[in-house]
Amino acid sequence: MTLAQVRKQQLEQNKLQKKLRRLVGRAVVDYSMIGEGDRIMVCLSGGKDSYTMLDILQSLQRNAPVRFSLFAVNVDQKQPGFPPDVLPTFLRTRGFEYYVIEEDTYSIVKAKTKDGKTFCPLCSRLRRGILYAAAKRYGATKIALGHHLDDVVETLFLNMFHGGQMKSMPPRLQSDDGLHHVIRPMYYVREKDIERYSIEVAHPIIPCNLCGSQSNLQRPMIKQMLRAWDHEQPGRVENIARALRTVVPSHLGDASLFDFNALEEAVDLSPIRQLMVS
Repeated sequence: MTLAQVRKQQLEQNKLQKKLRRLVGRAVVDYSMIGEGDRIMVCLSGGKDSYTMLDILQSLQRNAPVRFSLFAVNVDQKQPGFPPDVLPTFLRTRGFEYYVIEEDTYSIVKAKTKDGKTFCPLCSRLRRGILYAAAKRYGATKIALGHHLDDVVETLFLNMFHGGQMKSMPPRLQSDDGLHHVIRPMYYVREKDIERYSIEVAHPIIPCNLCGSQSNLQRPMIKQMLRAWDHEQPGRVENIARALRTVVPSHLGDASLFDFNALEEAVDLSPIRQLMVS
């Protein structure tokens, strides 16, 4: 590679990092994700999303108007072939505070999941419990997860298609017991930008062999649908994500969000009722 090519590559990488930092910074401000003195637990899986989140949060930390600290936690779920040295080496060489929690959730998930069912629900519940316990043990005020804009839109369609609910991943979430605060700093970031960045900086990616070993999963099918939209209708996925942030309850049908009965008080419906009775 020539010097000119190296400089061009560095320029593109810096440009992409600035874009990611701008989007993450906007989400942090829009949803008040980080406050003065926060100690943020960055959940690091070894995938492109969590590596990128860690990089961008570190970059923001240097120039943020508030002081906050970061530390990383990885849950070694004892999946076959998981390389135990990759993440510690990566974090140690960067002088980063980190903790590796060894919990054999793999055996539990494999034993408890019936044939034909997906591992994801039980695996997610077990991992969430482990992370909540770690946050308490290590004094975290916030738990940062690496979900991005595509995850948010995919989850919306999964819940609509298979759960009959219009819900997705919120940018901030408080646990049911009120003790933990989860943030998703990459709420505005597209997966394709994360993938480009992760490749350019050569993150040491660790694949998840548990989920990847199953066929006929619904999320990959939704991903394929979004990729087709990106190709055929650029901007559609971003518009769907914006729609989640611009909800008009009076134009939907959830009576718990909008009091449709109150409309009767403003309009005299007695003539209509009389007509219906007659």
